[in-house]
Amino acid sequence: MTQRILIVEDEILVAMDLEDTLRDVGHDMVGIAPDTRTAMRLAEQCPDVAFVDINLRDGRTGMEIGRRLAVEFGVRVIFTSANTDLLGRGIDGTIGYLPKPYSARQVLDALEYLDARSAANDDIPPPPCLNLFHRAGPSH
Repeated sequence: MTQRILIVEDEILVAMDLEDTLRDVGHDMVGIAPDTRTAMRLAEQCPDVAFVDINLRDGRTGMEIGRRLAVEFGVRVIFTSANTDLLGRGIDGTIGYLPKPYSARQVLDALEYLDARSAANDDIPPPPCLNLFHRAGPSH
């Protein structure tokens, strides 16, 4: 299933590599956001999924960006960070995280999991690379 994807990442080479991986398998790219202002502007284009780093050009704003994307825009958010301990037990409305460094296969496995979860139910197990936040709440 084709997804509309937003990448929130300030390291341009990392963002472009992720964008290429996702585009190569047929996903539509909403854009790359290196900071809060850009992420919120791109959110208006209705992405289905966002990959969000924590440390961005404007500081440690990724957690708030992820929360806003999920809660205000209904985006399924997966964090991508080497600093996953900052996420604690999770961020409202978001799904989980892929620790950096991650592979193209891990990203695609995470997206396949989201598709299967949407199509079937929440009982399917995630791929080993995707760490889900364990708490009650709405699923997307």
